[in-house]
Amino acid sequence: MIVDKLENIELYSGLGERIYKALVFLKIHNFAEMKNGRYEIDGKNIYATISRYQTKPMESGKWESHRKYIDVQFVAVGKERIGYSNLSEMTVKQEYNEEKDVQFLEGTGDFITAEKSTFVILFPQDVHMPGISAENNKKDDVIKVVVKVKVD
Repeated sequence: MIVDKLENIELYSGLGERIYKALVFLKIHNFAEMKNGRYEIDGKNIYATISRYQTKPMESGKWESHRKYIDVQFVAVGKERIGYSNLSEMTVKQEYNEEKDVQFLEGTGDFITAEKSTFVILFPQDVHMPGISAENNKKDDVIKVVVKVKVD
């Protein structure tokens, strides 16, 4: 897992062309002016989904992981807590769904607060729980972009 601000994307150019393309996409767009939905960057290799929502209490969160795609999660507006843990530390709650590329798990982890302009890169071993209220279950309005980067 990597957590940083958009101003530092040049530090991550060595992670591969696809991840770097995802970061550049995040840097050059104003997501407050874009509609919710899916945006193709490089076909099925790299695509982004923009969504608007209110954060939720931790009790409503779900631990998830992916196998086919790396998540580059970006908070464009607002702030939220994102939980993380290693896949080896969790137990399977719901078997992997290959069509949706998601598996739900149970366990515990740590949390970071992702504020505006923060990106989090989550690799297949990085179990995560996004969309959690940052402060005492106070609902925050968030514009979030999740860029899916295909794993080879």
